[in-house]
Amino acid sequence: MSGQLYLCATPIGNLEDMTFRVVRTLKEVDLIAAEDTRNSLKLLNHFEIHTPMTSYHEFNKFPKGKELVEKLLSGMNIALITDAGMPGISDPGEELVAMAVEAGVPVTVLPGPAACVTALTLSALPTRRFAFEAFLPRDKKERRVILEELKTETRTIVLYEAPHRLLQTLGELKESLGGSRRITVCRELTKRHETAYRSTLEEALDYYTANDPKGECVLVVEGRDREELVKEEQDSWLSLSVEEHMRHYESQGISNKEAMKLVARDRGTTKREIYQYLVEHK
Repeated sequence: MSGQLYLCATPIGNLEDMTFRVVRTLKEVDLIAAEDTRNSLKLLNHFEIHTPMTSYHEFNKFPKGKELVEKLLSGMNIALITDAGMPGISDPGEELVAMAVEAGVPVTVLPGPAACVTALTLSALPTRRFAFEAFLPRDKKERRVILEELKTETRTIVLYEAPHRLLQTLGELKESLGGSRRITVCRELTKRHETAYRSTLEEALDYYTANDPKGECVLVVEGRDREELVKEEQDSWLSLSVEEHMRHYESQGISNKEAMKLVARDRGTTKREIYQYLVEHK
């Protein structure tokens, strides 16, 4: 019978956020897989946890993941922890979970701190719908593609960023999304010097140009206004005449009746009005 993989959330700053369940589980499992064993040792010592550790991180995730799955299949119970927060969120733990599930190993989550959700709820921006992008890609081409996609994102956007790259990212977001877009820059979450700077992208760029940022950052950015986006799309179609708009769809093999429906939708009007216009301008 195989063991179980436990995904254990650890504090993102304040050690008092560690749950009783996580402490108990870390004491009871056979092995702890940690992103950085030196960093995690401080945490374990604080809670008097003496379970053996092994390293599992971005640079060994595939060979080490295979090794950990073999241990799980042999009956060992293993806890996975990251340096801070929930394993598997912007973290190689997602690979281990996939490998464990594929091998038929039971996996469970011990919930707790997560920087993305903590920042989102602190931001004072809409929380019902959000898009978590984690760190933007380093590759310039891929980064441009993601920034282009975010232009029309109507959900609140959550990003991670290191302090030394904050100005670059704020500048790129301002250029892509516009300087008036609201943003909350959260730093040092749950720590003594926690801050949530609420402003626009333009103001945030000016502020952090003058004030050197310190500590890991979570950026929570307002999504695009849906009504504004629909209006912009409708206005783009109005550059075509109704006849040109109809030909656009009919050239794709769409029937006249269906084309009228699509043209009406694009222009924010009714099919009857499009029909009437075409009759009058025949």
